[in-house]
Amino acid sequence: MADEKVPGACLCGAVRFRVALPSLFCGHCHCSMCRRNHGAGFVTWFGVPRAQLSLEPDSARLQRYASSEHGVRSFCGQCGSSLFCESAQHPERIDIVLANIEGPIDRPPGFHCYFDHGADWVEVHDGLPRLGGPSGIEPLDGDA
Repeated sequence: MADEKVPGACLCGAVRFRVALPSLFCGHCHCSMCRRNHGAGFVTWFGVPRAQLSLEPDSARLQRYASSEHGVRSFCGQCGSSLFCESAQHPERIDIVLANIEGPIDRPPGFHCYFDHGADWVEVHDGLPRLGGPSGIEPLDGDA
């Protein structure tokens, strides 16, 4: 799948994009901002170098929101679909919501980050590494 481009879009199709693979990672985030932004127990993201994401020319509905002092989230201004996350902590990369991709990428989810910040009503039994702590990516007890 290396050098393959996969298409993606928001719910209404007003924002369309393509992502060149390979990806850098794929994982489930349990932080409160992701949960609130998506209205879900956790969100599955994958990351690529910024240059590997290209918006289709008719994607003028893309909106940006500074969700923290170091992060910006992008979404469709028409249907509200969350699409991308950018962080000053890793400016060379863009994170993309896996659910908005039309087809498979080059890897399955490989970890849970901010696991210790997760909703108490979510049960996870998949055996993937559970990361957390202040950075959200430190191995938790028993998962080193």
